[in-house]
Amino acid sequence: MDMNMEIGVLLAYGFALLALYVIGYLFLVPLKFLLKLLINSILGGVGILLVNLIGGIWGFHLALNVFSAIIVGVLGVPGIALLGILNYFIL
Repeated sequence: MDMNMEIGVLLAYGFALLALYVIGYLFLVPLKFLLKLLINSILGGVGILLVNLIGGIWGFHLALNVFSAIIVGVLGVPGIALLGILNYFIL
């Protein structure tokens, strides 16, 4: 075999491995983001349930739905405060 052919094959394998790595990385990053958003939204729903349990004593409650859980999941404790303020002024 010619030495140039072997280098060409080696470069082709190297390029294929690099392309495979890039494609795998592009699929992995959105999955990590979606998993983090899902976990934070579940924790946000639990936070809203705790606010409803404690606020039920004084007649205060927040609506628990997908959108409010995502807001609390993304913003955290300020998200609960935001929903409380919106609940107070709108309702």
